[in-house]
Amino acid sequence: MKTKLHIFKVVANHLSFTKASEQLFLSQPAVSKTIRNLEETYKITLFLRKRNSIELTNEGKAFLIYTNKILDIYTEMENQFLHQNNSFPDFINFGVSTTVANYIIPKVIAKFRIQFPKTKFEITSGNSDDIEELILNQKLNFGIIEGKNTNRKLQFKEFIKDEIVLVTNVQNNSFKKDVISLKTLQEIPIILREMGSGTKEIIFEYLNKHKIKKLNTVVTLNSTEAIKNYLFNSDNYAFMSIHAISEELINNKLKIIDVKDLNIERWFYFVSRTGYQSNLMDYFEKYTLNSYNF
Repeated sequence: MKTKLHIFKVVANHLSFTKASEQLFLSQPAVSKTIRNLEETYKITLFLRKRNSIELTNEGKAFLIYTNKILDIYTEMENQFLHQNNSFPDFINFGVSTTVANYIIPKVIAKFRIQFPKTKFEITSGNSDDIEELILNQKLNFGIIEGKNTNRKLQFKEFIKDEIVLVTNVQNNSFKKDVISLKTLQEIPIILREMGSGTKEIIFEYLNKHKIKKLNTVVTLNSTEAIKNYLFNSDNYAFMSIHAISEELINNKLKIIDVKDLNIERWFYFVSRTGYQSNLMDYFEKYTLNSYNF
């Protein structure tokens, strides 16, 4: 059952049988058969099959919540009993881009140190370009970054998918139903991250597809937290990772503005020098994938 649930989770993450089969090193028919078996066992429909895509049904979304909980328990059991004799170095250091450093990796490391309390960590954070440069210069061996996997001197593995959304102060009621057009997007005051930011690069990659070359940028800041604190005190707008604003959405401090015809998605990647191999890196990558709920 663990294997079936893991396959379902990967399909739900990618929303693609093809991409899931590639990640799992299974044939696409084998992946499809597993999903059908789950649907038959639980008498539900997990995915809506469209011509060129799939999407989770409401039952599928609920099933994913239970799947994450069950796989978390499996992970805790394995970490407690299967790996309890594993020895790790007293000190591990690696690099992470800013969004990962602030909102994703702390949870993973906290869980890791419950299992291996003697292991200490030093995390180097910076924008994606900075971390790539440190890895290329062999000052770091591996890391987790956002952005594009285009540098041939580096090898990339997908970690989790992210969505970048337009947000503003929750009290800003400038637009009916909190929806704007691409034309309006070019007119509103925007707060952006600095050059080299993976978030900024992916935003303009998507905007360029819509022939948008620039925005009405009024302030540039070098951290996500700085942008959030600015938005708390203004009616300006910013593109931000959904992982970075979950608490602010829950606590009704920020809200999402829907931009018609614009859907910005990206991946966070494990990254290391091409050809670099390490049992520690492999284990930590696997641990991170299993420990982070996505």
